[in-house]
Amino acid sequence: MKAVIMAGGKGTRFWPRSTTAKPKQFLSLTSGEATMLQETYSRFRSCLPEEDVYVAVSRNYLPLVREQLPQLSEDQLIIEPEQRDTAPCIALTASFFQKRGLNDVIVTAPSDQYIPDAAELIEALRAAELAARDEGVVVTMGIVPTRAETGYGYIEADEHEDGKYGPDIKTVKAFIEKPTLSRAEELIAIPNMYWNSGIFIWKPSTIAGYMQLYQPEMWRVFELEGEQLAHAYVQLPKLSIDYALIEKLERLYTLPIAFTWDDVGVWTSLERIFGVDSDGNILLGKIYPTGTSNSIVYAEKQRVMVIGIDNLIVVSTDEGLLICHKTQEQAVKQAIAAMDAEREGGMP
Repeated sequence: MKAVIMAGGKGTRFWPRSTTAKPKQFLSLTSGEATMLQETYSRFRSCLPEEDVYVAVSRNYLPLVREQLPQLSEDQLIIEPEQRDTAPCIALTASFFQKRGLNDVIVTAPSDQYIPDAAELIEALRAAELAARDEGVVVTMGIVPTRAETGYGYIEADEHEDGKYGPDIKTVKAFIEKPTLSRAEELIAIPNMYWNSGIFIWKPSTIAGYMQLYQPEMWRVFELEGEQLAHAYVQLPKLSIDYALIEKLERLYTLPIAFTWDDVGVWTSLERIFGVDSDGNILLGKIYPTGTSNSIVYAEKQRVMVIGIDNLIVVSTDEGLLICHKTQEQAVKQAIAAMDAEREGGMP
């Protein structure tokens, strides 16, 4: 088994700490020292030899990867000419291995997830690997939900499994897009309903076969080499792997896992990772609170006074200032898009 860490995301909902120049996977968010990319790498290295851990990254973030993981050889870097979302990235990964005559089972995993127990993850991946050795089989890690979460997609598994790949691996019946809060509350009451972790276990030939079937125009790009491939790659549509392939598959399975997992997608993720103080706050930096409760306040350099606030996120960095009600944090991504559009239009 080989692991491919996908390190090309932008982490916009963690603005203004996560920026286009240095997204969250290159920051120390869940530990005092290691970045999220370094933590993910160490997690896979705990069970795989050094030569079997790869990183897929867009060219613009290559210097950051080389700085943070200098032990990687050039042969362990899968370089995207430009960020085009997870479907082109995973297609490029499959092509990378096939052109080298390699068809071991691979794990494609995001670089910015919090999984403190590496041993439990590896045990689950080994179980999934046995199933994914069969051509055409795709296994995803399904997270047992602990709350009505609107920021994740959901997977519904078949309750009546034949046990072909063991008692824990279940056939996927349906994918559900990120729901409203009321719909999420309904979903978590349904047996065999899981969060979609975005961690997939499959062979390069399996990816290639499904790309040829469901995304033939995209897959033809990977018949090219060198500058021709790079030029064609940047013209590809930005598609998620879920939309491009996963939602269309019949031989799709999930392995439910109940250990601690978080995609660290938004500021309130930190509450689950670090816990809160006696007032329900997380205060990071030189913060001086008075009558402040249930809030997250982060200051990179400035001293910050927060007086009489409740249920807010306040983040101050050189990049900018975020003040957001915690119930609205999913809207940060849209706000960033609007801000970027104004900048492109010539606004200050």
